Amino acid sequence: MSRTFLVVAETRGGSLRQVSCETISAARLAGGADTTVAAILIGATTSAFVNELAQYGADRVYTIDHADLEHYNPQAYFAALQAVVQTVQPDAIFLGHTAIGKDLAPQIAAELGAGQISDITAIEVDNNGQALFSRPIYAGKVLEKKAFTAFPWIVTVRPNNIAPLEVDPTRTATTEAIAYSQPALQTIIRDVVRNTSGKIDLSEAKVIISGGRGVRSADGFKPLEELAAVLGGAVGASRGACDAGYCDYALQIGQTGKVVTPELYIACGISGAIQHVAGMSSSRVIIAINKDPEAPIFKIADYGIVGDLFEVVPLLTEQFKLALQP
Repeated sequence: MSRTFLVVAETRGGSLRQVSCETISAARLAGGADTTVAAILIGATTSAFVNELAQYGADRVYTIDHADLEHYNPQAYFAALQAVVQTVQPDAIFLGHTAIGKDLAPQIAAELGAGQISDITAIEVDNNGQALFSRPIYAGKVLEKKAFTAFPWIVTVRPNNIAPLEVDPTRTATTEAIAYSQPALQTIIRDVVRNTSGKIDLSEAKVIISGGRGVRSADGFKPLEELAAVLGGAVGASRGACDAGYCDYALQIGQTGKVVTPELYIACGISGAIQHVAGMSSSRVIIAINKDPEAPIFKIADYGIVGDLFEVVPLLTEQFKLALQP
């Protein structure tokens, strides 16, 4: 029986977010060959991303354009999503496990009376064709596998875990514009000021250089920023560094911050408290730099360097410059 899975795509800074492409792939994996994967674009100028979504595997793309949707507003976006759901009647809705996805998913689940599985990191299909969703629990110490017993499904996908489909430049998708019926808004977003403007989003970064209390000051992040610039990565921080006022809480990684899964995570001056480890333990490769050879971070690190980060990080930066130069 053919089914339709709907993917809620997101844009950021004038580009399609990588997690949207990964979510299309997740919907394909869970639904199989007979499933139609449709994507929805909500915003003020969505038409620019239709072809990109098609090339990443979307069969249909629904767009909702309105000035109210230029910036994320929970009421406005939920009303737009409801309009598409009423039109499409999807069997499942897939969203990125992002700030927007985590906000919208429970609302639409409650509206539809649907089951929800959040923060999935892998999908497999058993011999009976049942999709099994893996998700970390207990601060990442355990992976559980869950399955739905009935449709519709609501699923959120953790960024950087499910590889997007290979881009097919020849692939096209049917498109349909959906009318937006403005709800009675209690809040209107006039403008958004981002204090990390121009920097890579932590949740989607392939390389993260993270600092802890060992950086000792706000200036202590400068060597980390230089290394991140060379590697095309992002800078993160432990809660200890944020609490000490060395950096903004927007950079916090951990149980009460962002959960990240980069290809490379370099922890500089971070002891390795369980609260921090919960946010980065799924990184592909972990390198720890710490003066204390007994620091807990070394227990989970793939590679460890015992030394002063202010000596080690500049040396790494110079070596990477030499290795990566044309």
